[in-house]
Amino acid sequence: MAKQKANDSYDGSQIQVLEGLEPVRKRPGMYIGSTGYDGVHHLIKEIADNSIDEAIAGHASRVDVRILEDGGITITDDGRGIPVDKHPKTGLSTLETVLTVLHAGGKFGGGGYKVSSGLHGVGSSVVNALSTHMIAEVVQKGQLYRVEFERGGIKVPFKKVGKTDRPTGTTITFYPDPTIFKETVTFDYKWVVNYLRHQSYLTKGVYTAVYDERTKERQAFYFEGGIQSYVKHLNIGKEVVGEGVFYVEKQVEDSMVEVAVQYNDSYVETVKPFANNVLTPDGGTHLVGFRAAMTRVINEYARKNSLLKEKEDNLSGDDIREGLTAIILVKLPDPQFEGQTKNKLGNPEVRRYVEQVMNEYFSYYLDENPDIAKKIVGKALLAARARKAARAARDNVLRKGALDGMGLPGKLWDCSSKSPSDSEIYIVEGNSAAGSAKEGRDNKTQAILPLRGKVLNTERARLDKMFANKEIVAMIQAFGVGIGDAFDINGLRYHKIIIMTDADVDGSHIATLLLTFLFRYMKEVVEGGYVYLAKPPLYSINRGQKKTYAYDEGERDGILNDIIAVRKAKGVAIDENEDAMKQAGVTVSRFKGLGEMDAEQLWDTTMNPENRVLIKVKVEDAEQADAVFTKLMGDEVSLRKSFIQAGAKKIDLEELDI
Repeated sequence: MAKQKANDSYDGSQIQVLEGLEPVRKRPGMYIGSTGYDGVHHLIKEIADNSIDEAIAGHASRVDVRILEDGGITITDDGRGIPVDKHPKTGLSTLETVLTVLHAGGKFGGGGYKVSSGLHGVGSSVVNALSTHMIAEVVQKGQLYRVEFERGGIKVPFKKVGKTDRPTGTTITFYPDPTIFKETVTFDYKWVVNYLRHQSYLTKGVYTAVYDERTKERQAFYFEGGIQSYVKHLNIGKEVVGEGVFYVEKQVEDSMVEVAVQYNDSYVETVKPFANNVLTPDGGTHLVGFRAAMTRVINEYARKNSLLKEKEDNLSGDDIREGLTAIILVKLPDPQFEGQTKNKLGNPEVRRYVEQVMNEYFSYYLDENPDIAKKIVGKALLAARARKAARAARDNVLRKGALDGMGLPGKLWDCSSKSPSDSEIYIVEGNSAAGSAKEGRDNKTQAILPLRGKVLNTERARLDKMFANKEIVAMIQAFGVGIGDAFDINGLRYHKIIIMTDADVDGSHIATLLLTFLFRYMKEVVEGGYVYLAKPPLYSINRGQKKTYAYDEGERDGILNDIIAVRKAKGVAIDENEDAMKQAGVTVSRFKGLGEMDAEQLWDTTMNPENRVLIKVKVEDAEQADAVFTKLMGDEVSLRKSFIQAGAKKIDLEELDI
């Protein structure tokens, strides 16, 4: 290390003190997570959550969002309105204080809110700091008050504007700062729709609406049933066990427990836990309490009604949760979330609250609905038998696999690299395509796993059936992550799993079957961004010794038109009515499948990292993805038909928002 110069100094003058909202603009990621797409939309959530908190507290009945044509967004509620009186500490109006001072809000135990989703109290002021322009309007007792800001600083001072027809409410308009959000400042209508739909489900009786001035689209939501409606929504396309939804809402000490449950005929569990309307994807004490109670209550019912024989083991939690759809919503005055992202609830008392409510009221439900109860227990018993069969099948597969060298499938052509981050595996349809891929690949980093049999539709199959399918077993062995209770993402051997199928209907069907398996049984692999779709070209355009490839009709026509334009520029006579292909002096051939490509072509077009087109499979909305797979791969033919008809004009799989 080089020595410091003698005149180098380090004293108090070099310590920077950021005042007001300066820290937010200096380090926005600390406050909103990112400055990309997610960060821009998080701004909406910060403001709209305050309006929802008013509805939770019983002071608001509607929230309206308007996406403005000029790039801004307006969020309005009919709540009490942010206070406008002079704040005793800042000397400013309370409205200005809330929007300019970090950690100023009504959610720190001062009596403004018993329950709120805003834990850190930095939301509104952060949005102000990260906006080029913000306008805040408050109506109280029929009087309108207004203040305007520019990048967090007051532009037009707080003033009383005059009378208005509205009795109370708050309206916030803001414009994200493009110097902060360099990736995008454009609001996504679909994101707003999904956010408002969820908030309406979670706050029964609240009306939410969005209007997009850019496209004139509008949508509104109102669910009198709240989370009961949410459960029904999640079970669309699935055969449910009993028409009704179990629902309970009970006050326990200073908290509220609300749960909705309905079983369906699928083999997967869909349970969404919320605390103060905040989704906690990693669960927490409310989820632990719910699961413990469900396991206890169903086993007790099965024993009491002789549905479980004396010598039979108790049903496991996994058995009981097969086909379960549930929403758990707890509302508490002091939620202890783990981390700024609020992914997990930590309040220990909440486990006791949820267990207490479910132990009592779900027991009543089973006793009062014996037909439904017997079906639930019967489904769990089938799951238990299948689990035992799956364990035996898995052990058998592992025993055989151990003889094949480190448990890898015999038909896998592995790569020589042992570094997962450098390794990729191509799942290839067809023997001839797999042969070309093997011959043309970079064998240092690219592994090839051919598909030589029918891929199982795992939407309608349990694990025991999967272990009987050679193609599924080969993938489980090759990927290295295991499956079921043995799944471990840390074992992943390849950081790119590339599905390479023909660019036709059959190829898309096989790709969908593979995606269904990965989404249902290896979701962490998909969510981690490890799954890709290869996009092989549809056309080869040959002109003498020169070959060009086109991935769709539009690209093919563009290449032909470019060739014709060059010929025209050179003075060649062009007849607009004559066939473009002939005038371009080329031959165009359409690939019927990957098997028609030789090793060199397959490498050049689909496997060479410098040339290939890969589509990363992302799960931006798990609920939507779940619904899509249910429609495509489930038993309900009418749903599948309508979905395919709706997407018939869309050419590529990624355009279907899967």
